Amino acid sequence: MDAIDTSLVDWSRAQFALTAMYHWLFVPLTLGLGVMMAIMETIYVRTGREFWKNCAKFWMKLFGINFAMGVATGIILEFEFGTNWSNYSWFVGDIFGAPLAIEGILAFFMESTFIAVMYFGWNKVSKRAHLASTWLTIIGATISAWWILVANAWMQHPVGMEFNPDTVRNEMVDFAAVAFNSVAVVKFCHTVVSSWVLGAVFAVGVSCWYLLRGRHTEFAHASIRVAAAFGLVAALLTAYTGHKSGTDIAEHQPMKLAAAEGLYEGGNAQGLVMAGVLNPEADWSSGSAEDKFLMHVELPYALSVLATHDPDGYVPGIRNILEGGYTLPDGSTALSAEEKIRRGRVAIDALAAYRQAKDPAAKEAALKTLRENFDCFGYGYLNEPADLVPPVALTFYSFRIMVMLGGYFILLFAGLLLLRRRLERMRLLLWGAVLTIPLAWVASQAGWIVAEVGRQPWAIQGLLPNVAAISRLEVGAVQTTFFIFLGLFTLLLVAELRIMGKAIATGPETDNAA
Repeated sequence: MDAIDTSLVDWSRAQFALTAMYHWLFVPLTLGLGVMMAIMETIYVRTGREFWKNCAKFWMKLFGINFAMGVATGIILEFEFGTNWSNYSWFVGDIFGAPLAIEGILAFFMESTFIAVMYFGWNKVSKRAHLASTWLTIIGATISAWWILVANAWMQHPVGMEFNPDTVRNEMVDFAAVAFNSVAVVKFCHTVVSSWVLGAVFAVGVSCWYLLRGRHTEFAHASIRVAAAFGLVAALLTAYTGHKSGTDIAEHQPMKLAAAEGLYEGGNAQGLVMAGVLNPEADWSSGSAEDKFLMHVELPYALSVLATHDPDGYVPGIRNILEGGYTLPDGSTALSAEEKIRRGRVAIDALAAYRQAKDPAAKEAALKTLRENFDCFGYGYLNEPADLVPPVALTFYSFRIMVMLGGYFILLFAGLLLLRRRLERMRLLLWGAVLTIPLAWVASQAGWIVAEVGRQPWAIQGLLPNVAAISRLEVGAVQTTFFIFLGLFTLLLVAELRIMGKAIATGPETDNAA
């Protein structure tokens, strides 16, 4: 294998992370505000009150601004698979490209079609036809998210494929397995309902700002009632789907779970760390299990229950996963990282021998060796077991930020609903709701950090590491485009904030707008 410049891998990862994180600033607000405006228009159609139409149109205006920015960043993100990750695209493009193609052909065209009716169809189509276009717009956006998350979930848990040694490509053999991957279903539900939470936090924060200013008070109270109720349900669903996601991670990505928990040495009856500070001097290769935290608060047995549904269940830590030897749920014995790397290199060598062989017998022998060791194929590109350990501190703290903020959002929505008749006298709560707006994005981004950083070094879990997935580019070219994108996306973000700020300052067209 040719040596890969590690700085090229790092810069390629940094560029993709930059694009993805900027893109994700816009997507969850689109999904969350979309449902909010559809609910308000539904109330308008049912009650006939013009007030609710004006409420829906205000949130629809903010939805449109955000939607345009999300499209601009999303297009660049998809192009990067071909420019910066061409080996990845070659190796699994037949599988990964299918859900992205469906997203573009079906979902994106669906939302693009009905969004025109939604914005320009007022007083041109019937109330019910317009309401249908609004709901179909957000349904289209949600379906779009489904197919993108199917593609991402496949990277976390690759299924429904077979490797073709003649083309050196993985080929889809079961579309249903890819489309309805159990990881995809849970990831979709968790991502969408958490986006609803973000949209509700945003709507609540903007409405509380109006109450603090003494403007649009009827609109603000109505929006808070709808957004807080909607957000509370979404936040509770987020907690439930997050638990289900944790169970999937324990089954398919035990290293990610170990990193998220700072679990260097596993065992039976493991507790779940609610809050803690990692010891910067400790790591998986040294120190006792007791030395891994400077301080922490633990919920006894909870991690074993999450991972195995058994309070006494065995949960492997980072050291256990690397050393192997423990019993897997299917009864087999876990291989060590060294053995996986060895078998992976055997598989890579067998693939080369198969493609070079002229004699049918030699070809068949090489193919047999390849198939026997292909489950470790990706490990053959790694240098040492330590390469399999993701950044523990970043994963650990991101997970806790996400969970703690999720719990805070539940309390915030519940408090707003309980105190909704006295809100104007509770300025501290109103300011808290306004200042919570950026925290919704912090929680959302932290969730994606756990999902993506926690599975490093893999582009595709257990199948293709980043070092084998990148394009052979000049490091300088990737650095240049990184800073170009950084500048471009920052300009788009500033533009969105200014346009949204002006729209919010202008406010809705309600009966007490003055």
